[in-house]
Amino acid sequence: FFSTVLFCLPGFGMTTPATVGGKIFLIFYGLIGCAGTILFFNLFLERLITVIAYVMKSCHERQLKRKGVLPHNGRRGSGTSEVDSLAGWKPSVYYVMLILCVTSLIISCCASAMYTPIEGWSYFDSLYFCFVAFSTIGFGDLVSSQNIKYESQGLYRFGNFVFILMGVCCIYSLFNVISIVIKQSINWILKKLDCRCCHRCQRKLFRSRRNVVMPGNVRSRRNISIETDAVNESDTDGRRLSGEMISMKDFLASNKVSLAIMQKQLSETANGYPRQMSSNSKQNGFSGGVGALAIMNNRLAETSVDR
Repeated sequence: FFSTVLFCLPGFGMTTPATVGGKIFLIFYGLIGCAGTILFFNLFLERLITVIAYVMKSCHERQLKRKGVLPHNGRRGSGTSEVDSLAGWKPSVYYVMLILCVTSLIISCCASAMYTPIEGWSYFDSLYFCFVAFSTIGFGDLVSSQNIKYESQGLYRFGNFVFILMGVCCIYSLFNVISIVIKQSINWILKKLDCRCCHRCQRKLFRSRRNVVMPGNVRSRRNISIETDAVNESDTDGRRLSGEMISMKDFLASNKVSLAIMQKQLSETANGYPRQMSSNSKQNGFSGGVGALAIMNNRLAETSVDR
């Protein structure tokens, strides 16, 4: 009962570890157990959707067989092809929510019918306990299996374990499905509330961002030169036009082509080739760069080839 309450996360608080060793053991024991139980809940929802899809597909095939459209002995491949064929038969989220609601209600009613005579609760209190326990709220005002002795105690504890496990599993899956429905409802409401005022607010916000971040005459498109393979960033040009101080990264990006040409000229000079001056090398002030500048320029040349 303690493991069931711990792993299924109701947390009644009626049975707790008292020693330091027990508390340390509970940390690792609960970490693995709770993670495995949540995994079981998620797999339960996935398998439920797969079963519903298989049932819907089978019913559709039976209808086609009755109409004579599909042959009676026609079978498709099993295994992976069968799973792939179920991909288009996923049920609606509302169907899954309805099935989980009915299943949770049936489990709660059956569990309440068991708790009422054994624990001495009223039927409404038993339903209240089922919701608090199955939804992992766990107030602790009503807790099962706390009496000293029960009739058919072993069978009752086993039934308690089964009902709590299946109830929490169904309610957990139902919460996931309801969250999807709530998300869809919110998206639908937001689309309905999308009016002209919202568009005006967005336009004003866009204009304010444009005036603050970049000047109005900044080009949004990059200018790429075929000969030099250079890319001039619009935001860098905007910072230049606005008179702001550019960073070293922007400076290197803007002078990337000039440094590559300078490195090529240095290499040709070292190998004895005639040196050819270009307009770009005359305009920049680093035509005689050596040492660390040459190494940096070599790296820039490699990255320009990669691009």
